[in-house]
Amino acid sequence: MPFSKEPTYTHGSAPRTAVLFCNLGTPDAPTPKAVRRYLAEFLSDHRVVEIPRLLWMIILHGIILRFRPAKSAAKYASIWTPEGSPLKLWTERQSKLLQGWLGQRNHQVKVRWAMRYGSTSIASQLDALKAEGVTRILIVPAYPQYSGTTTASVFDAVYAWAKNCRALPEFRFVNHYHDNPAYIFALAASVRRHWMKEGRPDQLVMSFHGVPERTLHLGDPYHCECFKTARLLAQELGLGKDQYKVTFQSRLGRAKWLEPYTEPTLIAMGQAGVGRVDVICPGFTSDCLETLEEINMEAREAFLHAGGKVFHYIPCLNDDPEWITALLNVSLQHMAGWHTQDLPAPEELLAQRHAALALGAKQ
Repeated sequence: MPFSKEPTYTHGSAPRTAVLFCNLGTPDAPTPKAVRRYLAEFLSDHRVVEIPRLLWMIILHGIILRFRPAKSAAKYASIWTPEGSPLKLWTERQSKLLQGWLGQRNHQVKVRWAMRYGSTSIASQLDALKAEGVTRILIVPAYPQYSGTTTASVFDAVYAWAKNCRALPEFRFVNHYHDNPAYIFALAASVRRHWMKEGRPDQLVMSFHGVPERTLHLGDPYHCECFKTARLLAQELGLGKDQYKVTFQSRLGRAKWLEPYTEPTLIAMGQAGVGRVDVICPGFTSDCLETLEEINMEAREAFLHAGGKVFHYIPCLNDDPEWITALLNVSLQHMAGWHTQDLPAPEELLAQRHAALALGAKQ
């Protein structure tokens, strides 16, 4: 495969550093057509669905993409804002805040955001950064817990883009930050703020996105990292083992997924006489369909219908200052050794350019 056309390199340019903050993605609109386009890309990723390719394509295009888009579009419409998708809005805001906080520390780092699926793709943002002369890029997934279905897929998109480039930027990748003290502190701070306003629940439920159980047995660390996050958060909040539960949501298909499942757990709690539950989703750093509709609407209704009295959803970290601090700390930690403050002086760059031109360089 030939290399793609690349921007002209100019000798004597200062090395530039960027952070690319990557989230999952979202349809462009809450319509069946837009959702179908998004789901087709998302569910075609072999990292997301590991069923044999031919069989899965028959199921996906013959069944799922015929019936699911309309149902999913209605769900998206229930959480859509006048400005668009909540996931997109929060991801964009987080990247802008990170850019501002890096600037306050005098770091000459450009921050961009991208989506693994849908618009504002990883490839398009890498193209833009390369055109701007960026030579070092830190890839930061929005997923605190590593999973082959999410984190590794982000890396796949970067590798796919890189295959068509001749002069590659230097890449670094953040695999996870599920036990980062600043991230745990940010989660705990959000819970404490909620409890100061609303009082404490009978049970705190920590709901993580589910994945097929077989991924655990094949070596994916996601299950263990979710439980470690939960344990550290409980310790930070001073909770005993009988005061919180870890569950997994968003099951797809008939295969066994990581258990216990969120909604059945909440139904059982309501039936058992648990009066109030608070639910937090530590694996999501931005509120989205899975938190705003699946948890705050569907799970809420299920718990209350089963006999529960009070249901509180604790929002994702979104633009909490503690979370942006954690994101800053993670980024700085992984950029260690990259000189992002003391850039070469103009006269030094000019001397480098003259030397390159004297050796026969064209630019």
